[in-house]
Amino acid sequence: MNQALTTVAAGFGTGLSLIVAIGAQNAFVLRQGVRRDAVLAVVGICALSDAVLIALGVGGVGAVVVAWPGALRAVGLVGGAFLLCYGALAARRVLRPGTGLRTEGEAVGSRRRAVLTCLAMTWLNPHVYLDTVFLLGSLAAGRGSLRWTFGLGAALASVCWFAALGFGARLLGRFLARPAAWRVLDGLVAVTMLALGATLVAGA
Repeated sequence: MNQALTTVAAGFGTGLSLIVAIGAQNAFVLRQGVRRDAVLAVVGICALSDAVLIALGVGGVGAVVVAWPGALRAVGLVGGAFLLCYGALAARRVLRPGTGLRTEGEAVGSRRRAVLTCLAMTWLNPHVYLDTVFLLGSLAAGRGSLRWTFGLGAALASVCWFAALGFGARLLGRFLARPAAWRVLDGLVAVTMLALGATLVAGA
């Protein structure tokens, strides 16, 4: 039981570290929340899409590792190198912060348009496949029989983050509009990603 809880927590922390990076999807969810426009639909699409992508990563990469054990080393090296680069970029953003997360812009106009925009931002973003499918899949594969437990933790992180962004937008909008807030988040992301990357490379 303790090992399962630890694995869920590891998946949650890893998933959260990947999700919180400033980007178009987060800006869109926050903007919808500030306007209280199709919030439930947008949050649901983001969380469900992440769950599907995580399941594909955990199942797909896990199946490859089971069929070819040597793949775990290759996945560990590639995934570890990517995490180190990811962490370095986050550290760079801490030293050279941007302007914060902007929520202003034209109104979305309709629930249908909001849903279609959200789907496009989620499924047409090539980085989501690298981050969610490959990277989380490779990290989960290293957990062996607990890889689905790790994936569950990552999926829970997605639900919590997007729900907080969408439904807590009135409060979070002011906070995340400050560059200093993203420096703190990016600092946490950098530490987590660099530590995970070093662990993966060392293990491989």
